Amino acid sequence: MASLLRLFILACVLLPHAQSATVKKSALDKQTLETYVRHLFVWGPQIKVEVGDPKPSTIPGMLDVNVHASAGEASQDELFYVSKDGQRIIRGSVFDVTENPFKADLDKLKTDSQPNFGTPGAPVVLVLFSDFQCPYCRDEAKMLRANVVSSYPKEVRVYFKDLPLVQIHPWAKPAAIAGRCVFKQNPDAFWAYHDWVYEHQAEITAETFRDKIMEFAKGKEIDALQLGRCMDTKSTEPEVDKSISEARDLRINGTPTLFINGRRLANQSAWSDLRQVIDQEIEYQKVAKNAGEDCGCLVSLPAPQLTAPKLASPKLK
Repeated sequence: MASLLRLFILACVLLPHAQSATVKKSALDKQTLETYVRHLFVWGPQIKVEVGDPKPSTIPGMLDVNVHASAGEASQDELFYVSKDGQRIIRGSVFDVTENPFKADLDKLKTDSQPNFGTPGAPVVLVLFSDFQCPYCRDEAKMLRANVVSSYPKEVRVYFKDLPLVQIHPWAKPAAIAGRCVFKQNPDAFWAYHDWVYEHQAEITAETFRDKIMEFAKGKEIDALQLGRCMDTKSTEPEVDKSISEARDLRINGTPTLFINGRRLANQSAWSDLRQVIDQEIEYQKVAKNAGEDCGCLVSLPAPQLTAPKLASPKLK
């Protein structure tokens, strides 16, 4: 009897361990995936990690799971493809050889009613997400304004999108709102505003911004009173917020971010590098016609990713 009792106790102790050993970890369990990616990217406890709900994927047998990491003002999104049994995860880009390699981003870019310069119907479209208080954006803007039209009088069109980084740039969003106010009154005057703000960026503060903008409006083809009311009521803020939302959907983590027919170029680029991409795109679109304003495709307008995705541990920007 004692022997049977000992065997029973031993079974009760060992059975749970045996059962737990057979239970497989699943990446569809949020805590499991969070622990895994924290180790993968060396994300310590100071980084907040949020694992999204699995969504249907374009890849057969897989699910899309977005992981959002943040630390104070910085954030980053990583998309993982998880097998339906939760046993395998894939990180990287997936391409359909029958489509433009940047179609996913092209479908998200909206350029209707946005400030622009260049040639309508151009085979190459540049879409720039920028911040009026960002010094790197200032340099990128000056470079584009100085070179695009002179180098490509018929082949390129540039669109401007707002992405004010409000956590670190206190007057960036008011500047974006004011820019939309100017654009709403006189689309051509937007570029005078754009160039003026970047030129006087170092002189502007959150406290002096409104006075500086009203000073800019003097002598321009702008109704100053109407501009002042528009800024005070923030009537164009929904347009700015829509652009910010689009940037988030595109997983843009910093400015400037430029899209050339769907190819993403994050951070400031040299004109020589941009020109190389534009030249190649002009030649490619002569046959492909799957981007640009004359592509005949359904996307609003093109543009996203010069460099291949980095597979090393990502750094929050």
